[in-house]
Amino acid sequence: MARSMRDIKRQIKSVQNTRQITKAMEMVAASKLRKAQEKAEAARPYSEKLKEVVANIAAGTQGISHPMLVSRPVKKTAYLIVTSDRGLAGGYNANILRKVTMLLAEKHKSKDEYALFVIGRKGRDFLRRREYPIVEEITELSDSPKFSDIKSIAFSAVQQFETGVYDELYICYNMFVNAISQVPTVDRLLPMDTVGAGEHHEASASYEYEPSPEGVLGVLLPKYAETLIYSAVLDGKASELGAKMTAMGSATKNASKMIGELRLTYNRARQAAITQEITEIVAGANAQS
Repeated sequence: MARSMRDIKRQIKSVQNTRQITKAMEMVAASKLRKAQEKAEAARPYSEKLKEVVANIAAGTQGISHPMLVSRPVKKTAYLIVTSDRGLAGGYNANILRKVTMLLAEKHKSKDEYALFVIGRKGRDFLRRREYPIVEEITELSDSPKFSDIKSIAFSAVQQFETGVYDELYICYNMFVNAISQVPTVDRLLPMDTVGAGEHHEASASYEYEPSPEGVLGVLLPKYAETLIYSAVLDGKASELGAKMTAMGSATKNASKMIGELRLTYNRARQAAITQEITEIVAGANAQS
């Protein structure tokens, strides 16, 4: 019985130490989440304004054509997948990877029909173990990623669409709603037919473009696509930190509940030991009398 009580006390101490760690991780994630959320929200007005400029140029010119605005027969599709480098984030990685793998299985008959660009070690390792065709990857992003951190993979994905290597480009990420809600999202990034012909924008004024409207769009459209990718990365980072905060909060609550149950078990064991000792003392006294 004494050894059992000693084991329970040791277990209580161990769970208390774990609770301290999860509580600290929850607080750190909450602190980083505020910054990540502000950064994600700050990027949205820029991308919206850039979209408005592109749409106005397309609407204000006649017969304009650009490869990024025109749909073509789909022979090969590219997917850019945003995950995290580390775990302890609840279902953050599992949810988006499950959605992506289900989409690939439904949409494609073989792995020759698509290629994957992956951001984050968790996604890379998961997909590599299952022998999915990864053509480019980026890992070790900070909790406050800069555009320069993902520029190479964004530029590569967009350029290869422009040159015809891929006929579609999808962005797969967790859209940030709030700290406890992240929505696995798959959006078609290219071609941008919804920016051009899909949406009917009326030009608010007549402009002359140098060297030409096509030349201006040739510069703006790739930057717009790269901006959307960066915005998705920022959303993904905010979602990751929100998922971590929620997961660590749940772990802290579970640890507190376990400590309460262990203390109850310890008190019962202690009471049983005391009762046993009293019984033995009374039995000894009766035997002497």
